[in-house]
Amino acid sequence: MKAAAGPGFALRDVPPPVIRDNEVLIRVRRAGVCGTDVHIYDWDAWAQGRCHPPFTVGHEFAGDVVQVGHLVTDVRVDDRVTAEGHIVCGRCHLCRTGNAHVCPNTRIIGVDRDGCFADYIAMPATNVWQLDDAISYEIGGIHDPMGNAFHTALTNTEVPGSTVLVTGCGPIGIFAVGICRAAGASRIIASDVNPTRLALARAMGAHDAVTPQEAEGAVRAATGTLGVDVVLEMSGVPSAIHQAFALVRDGGRVQLLGIPAKPMELDLATEIIFKGITVYGVVGRRMYETWIQMTQFLRSGEFDPQPVITHRFPLERYDDAIAAIKSGSAGKVVFEVS
Repeated sequence: MKAAAGPGFALRDVPPPVIRDNEVLIRVRRAGVCGTDVHIYDWDAWAQGRCHPPFTVGHEFAGDVVQVGHLVTDVRVDDRVTAEGHIVCGRCHLCRTGNAHVCPNTRIIGVDRDGCFADYIAMPATNVWQLDDAISYEIGGIHDPMGNAFHTALTNTEVPGSTVLVTGCGPIGIFAVGICRAAGASRIIASDVNPTRLALARAMGAHDAVTPQEAEGAVRAATGTLGVDVVLEMSGVPSAIHQAFALVRDGGRVQLLGIPAKPMELDLATEIIFKGITVYGVVGRRMYETWIQMTQFLRSGEFDPQPVITHRFPLERYDDAIAAIKSGSAGKVVFEVS
């Protein structure tokens, strides 16, 4: 948990959460660790401005339902589940028009309320997602970042038959490579500075895995002077964002998931307007269109995210888990909670 302001986490014995009438209590079996958790661990400027210790960290998990509130009718004890970690109001204009993923009243588990790096977590029943019997707790525990990748890759894009450039091969970018391969992209070019992550991108189906300096050559080899149909920008690095706009074809599409660390300049006229491209900003997962897509792709057997998981730790080794992410040697890191 985040016991106090300042770097690091702490392991504490705390009582299980008390659920409300519309909530369920879940025994956590697996929990994914991500960059947000690193920000909170480091207690950087973002974490200092957003988080209010003490609270339990973690927002990616899967487990078993052990208790249900008396108003809950569609989730049962012993269900194997994961959950959407963004808890929205359900009543604002955005929620009521199918855009709950950008609800201004969103509260995120592990950030704004207690999360899943614990034996138990309380969740609204409306956020719970049942897992198929064939889906392991480990895969269930990474539905959150997989969902970000599905949202980025498949929302308003025409991936089948398309050429796709993925800039940034962190876990979400690597998931996106596998999704595009399963969706029938004709050519997938993955770009990153990290050889380990480029190897993972190849394992997930990238036809070309290149450095940013090699990306333009790979795009030209695949498309001539046209440019790729779709760019999935996953890094937030300004040079990669500019490269995304440069290498997408006229009339193409750039999906932006990566978040720049600070404001950056764009030449709107030449990079976007005169090219006639469409730019889409990705926030979380579409509720619950993205979740349906994830389940369908996993059932098909054409998308297997298992190779992305490279490190597993017990919860007690939280320092090692964070260190693995910060080293750049990891794909997806998972806590084996129980």
